[in-house]
Amino acid sequence: MTETQGMNSKQKLGYYQEKLYQDALDAHSKGELVCWSSSIAPSEFCETMGIHMIYPENHAAAVGAKHGALEMIEHAERKGYSLDTCSYARINLAYMDLLVEEAKTGETPEVLENCPGPRIPLPDIIITCNNICNTLLKWYENLAVKLNVPYIIIDVPYVHTWPIPEYTKTYIVDQFEYAIKQIEEITGKTFDYEKFVKVQEQAQRSVAAWDKAMGLAQVVPSPLNGFDMFNFMALIVCARAKFAAEDTFNTLADELKEKADKGEDAFKGGEKFRIAWEGIACWPYLSHTYKSLKSLDCNMVGSTYPGAWSIHYTVGDLREMAVGYCKMYSNTCLENKVNVISDVLTSTSSTGIAYHLNRSCKLMSFLNVETAEIVKDRTGVPYVSFDGDQTDPRNFSPAQFDTRVQALAEIMEQNIAQNK
Repeated sequence: MTETQGMNSKQKLGYYQEKLYQDALDAHSKGELVCWSSSIAPSEFCETMGIHMIYPENHAAAVGAKHGALEMIEHAERKGYSLDTCSYARINLAYMDLLVEEAKTGETPEVLENCPGPRIPLPDIIITCNNICNTLLKWYENLAVKLNVPYIIIDVPYVHTWPIPEYTKTYIVDQFEYAIKQIEEITGKTFDYEKFVKVQEQAQRSVAAWDKAMGLAQVVPSPLNGFDMFNFMALIVCARAKFAAEDTFNTLADELKEKADKGEDAFKGGEKFRIAWEGIACWPYLSHTYKSLKSLDCNMVGSTYPGAWSIHYTVGDLREMAVGYCKMYSNTCLENKVNVISDVLTSTSSTGIAYHLNRSCKLMSFLNVETAEIVKDRTGVPYVSFDGDQTDPRNFSPAQFDTRVQALAEIMEQNIAQNK
């Protein structure tokens, strides 16, 4: 009997999220190694070596979703960090600064005391992989310098041409092998390749379960509300190489399949429109964006964002693993980005798409200005865009969002009438 037996998927999600953070705190108190890692770095290496993982981006998103971002962001800005810096970075750098202050004084600063996000310990190691953006390099370097801890960089080149060139794959494999060597030096242990294979197998089972659950959004009408994708995403980010992810996603898939078989949809009969969402969620306004779309009977059924962690490779093959961690659509050329978004629209039968022009994620947002027109020309699917931010609440206008998605609904309504 497992500790989660009898739980539904949301209960498992909550249980495992809490356990992951508590395990890291317990490990820290016992002197075991804790790593702060970027969200799409290969967790398989640290998992193999028994290093406990914390993901600052995911933690910042949790702080934002619980409406605690602004205090953290303002603390970072008082320390000199520009408001043009990624808001995930500002939250995390503020959190780090406050933990250091607490360690020095023995007293918890008020801002940290008020923070509604999960409690996390300071790291012993920093790992980043720049397959999402290059902001991570300086953000995590700053953490490592401030904390005087080892910093491992896995450099993944931007893919300017498609398919991925062979020399890029070779280069990334070299990066993996060097990262393994660095972890061996830090831990004083030899890398266990037999355990590594088992960890890879678990990661692939978790990804398969994630794909199965998210794939049910393609059913018409959809039993899955896309904002639940954003919530469940926490485990594919933080526990991809653990049974927790596989367990939760298989349960979610079973629940969704049961609804689909009964013809039930996420809105209980109210799904009139189906749209895709391009970009990161606006975590402080997750409820507002969901309710605004729901008021229009508009279900968000597709997104490239949750699919970024659907990392497939052949177990035991570092070269294929390199490809898996290289082909993030945000790390690839315009041609592939257009293909990925177009495939999402087609597979989910979406009749509209909303592009989040995220102030914190400028590379993706700038590309989306051109991408949106190309995707529209290819698919005929209308789009709107809206200004926002992943965690800085000052950069999102509820009224603008409402107006834009209402306009999208009107366009979709006209298209439906013309196609009758």
